[in-house]
Amino acid sequence: MHDDGRYDDPHVTGSAGDPVSRETDYPNWRPSEVPQGPPEPGRNAPTSGAPWSPSSDGAEATGRPANASPEARVIPFRRNPSASARFEPVPPVSTSPSPAADVVPDPRVASDTPAPPAGSYPPATTDAAYVSRETPTREEDDPPLAMEAMRAVQILNPSGEVTMPRPERTRVMCVANQKGGVGKTTTTVNLAVALALHGNRVLVVDLDPQGNASTGLNVPHHTGVPDVYDCLINSVPLEDVTQAVEGIPNLWCVPATIDLAGAEIELVSVVARESRLERAITAYPGHFDYVFIDCPPSLGLLTVNALVAAQEVLIPIQCEYYALEGLNQLISNINLVRQHLNPRLDVSTILLTMYDRRTRLADAVEQDVRNHFGDKVLQAVIPRNVRVSEAPSYGQSVMTYDPGSRGATSYFEAAQEIAERGVKEPVSRNA
Repeated sequence: MHDDGRYDDPHVTGSAGDPVSRETDYPNWRPSEVPQGPPEPGRNAPTSGAPWSPSSDGAEATGRPANASPEARVIPFRRNPSASARFEPVPPVSTSPSPAADVVPDPRVASDTPAPPAGSYPPATTDAAYVSRETPTREEDDPPLAMEAMRAVQILNPSGEVTMPRPERTRVMCVANQKGGVGKTTTTVNLAVALALHGNRVLVVDLDPQGNASTGLNVPHHTGVPDVYDCLINSVPLEDVTQAVEGIPNLWCVPATIDLAGAEIELVSVVARESRLERAITAYPGHFDYVFIDCPPSLGLLTVNALVAAQEVLIPIQCEYYALEGLNQLISNINLVRQHLNPRLDVSTILLTMYDRRTRLADAVEQDVRNHFGDKVLQAVIPRNVRVSEAPSYGQSVMTYDPGSRGATSYFEAAQEIAERGVKEPVSRNA
């Protein structure tokens, strides 16, 4: 067979004994055969809206090229024999008038596809147990901004209700770790704010000469402001140097100034130098649910004063190797203080900070700490979060700076866990 792609092909317009179609020829096909089915889509389909009928003339079911000569023989319609095995023949369509008779068939829909008669659609049935994949769950129903706003309202607690349990006795907690940069001050400030926002009376004692805890709570601590140095060296009552934290009810702070840097040298010649802070806290006339002491990154006299005054030690551990290396020395000093100065001292809480879930090192450090300390490690883990680092530059904690952030949510969970542990295991009250 020859087809050069033109309608004026001599084979197309030749004699009747040499019929050639532009369609591909098939073996054993004879022109006299007329198909007994509707035309296939795209092949010489009738242009009128009338339905096709097998009784129609075969000449009407086929078309001629537009430029074919009048004496050219009309080529009957042919269908692919191999297609008959894939498609079922369609029963003849009734020619009786119906509302759908004037509808022009869509050329994109295969004409040999059986269509259900009008009005015969069965009623839709829905299984009661079926749930669409598009149905949102309770967690997906609210957009992320709405969920963040809900967390912010939960953390800020604008109603002022007591949502965290209050301990039966005052809990004096020393936040200590001789390694710097592990999150001692950040942990002290955010835990104190979280507990205070939920109905607990909290006092923060800034025992670090850098005064970062005072900065985080927006408490003045410049030179000349009465601070904890006056309590340790000049025996000034603690209530005279205590300041209320602005914007946070039930929260007070004892600031630290640069004068505290020389306190260790001056305490060397003072009698009972290790217990100066303990006597100051014991003589305070008011009652607090929690007293947090922010220690400097050292194991000098200031840290020893904090360990003697406290009943519990909260150790923040950065999820890195260096933090684990210095932990043994800190535990040894705590044991010495327990043996000689404060027998009630106990390491009650371990908090993992600066956790980076992208690294295997963080997972390894977490597993080592949990295997060694057991239930003392809080389930809440503080991740690396830029909001936690930005908050002090605005004189705020992350709880008030961005209450919907991951850092605020983690510190809120840690504070709630500490509060619940305090109810289960009450500690002795300061006299």
